[in-house]
Amino acid sequence: MEEEKDNDLIRAYILAVVELGKDHEVAKAIKLLGNEVKVRTDLVFGEYDLVAVVESPSMKKLDQLITKIRSMDGVLKTITLIAS
Repeated sequence: MEEEKDNDLIRAYILAVVELGKDHEVAKAIKLLGNEVKVRTDLVFGEYDLVAVVESPSMKKLDQLITKIRSMDGVLKTITLIAS
C-alpha cells in the first residue's frame, strides 16, 4: 500500500556543509525561511552538518527556498534530495 503525501506537498531533504561553528546559526536561519513552506532542521554528524526537511506546495517555492539557503552566510555546499 502506497502512503499518500500530505496534500500533495513536495518533500525534499537539503543536506548542507557549513562553516565550522556556524551550524546552530545556519539551522536557525533556515527555520526562519519557513513562511511559505514547512521547514525542519536537524544537526547531524558526518560528511554533512545539517539536514533540512522541507515540505513545499510547489517546485517554484522549493527552488526559491534552496536558492536562499545556498546564498546564506556560512553555507559552503548543499545537496538536495527530492522524495518520490
